[in-house]
Amino acid sequence: MGFYADQVVPRILWAACGAKTARPLRRRVCRGLVGEVVEIGFGAGHNVPFYPPGVTAVSAVEPSDVAWRLAGERVRDSRVPVRRAGLDGQSLPFEDARFDSALSTWTLCTIPDAVAALRELRRVLKPGAPLHFLEHGLAPEGDWRVRRRQRRLEPLNMKLLGGCHLTRSAPDLLTAAGFTITSLDVFYDVGPKVLCADSLGTAVSR
Repeated sequence: MGFYADQVVPRILWAACGAKTARPLRRRVCRGLVGEVVEIGFGAGHNVPFYPPGVTAVSAVEPSDVAWRLAGERVRDSRVPVRRAGLDGQSLPFEDARFDSALSTWTLCTIPDAVAALRELRRVLKPGAPLHFLEHGLAPEGDWRVRRRQRRLEPLNMKLLGGCHLTRSAPDLLTAAGFTITSLDVFYDVGPKVLCADSLGTAVSR
């Protein structure tokens, strides 16, 4: 990666994803996680304070060394053991059916092959284990004005924010990867609608 993608983008995301307005959503998406958890797109560790008591350990998958360094204080202060255990969500270094839960927050937008990453999560989750997700992407069906703006802005957004897509649909990606969505809330978060169409929920392997 170039200097901008390697050094600047992780710091932009650290600031943006650390917004106070995101904390209630992080608390919601982490609720119900149990046992050993695999978290893809760990970033700077903004979810760490919201891991519930039922979580016993977290394997963090994060490609950016800068983001991992920014997560250092949260990882050190965590009551739950957190270890960096992978760099690529599309190829997870874990055996089949290992984890009790999985977590992905604002991650699927940037993974080059998001369906491949979700299939990897299915592989490493125990049968019936849930994936908790909070993702931004394509505006709700019927909101064609926002969708049109998203399509226009997506190329620039991808250049500025490390490949972040605006027009991916998290529910569609989950279904394509073989998950069944068990709960789903689709809404606009605080901020410009083109950036803040969120999907929050849980899914299990079919």
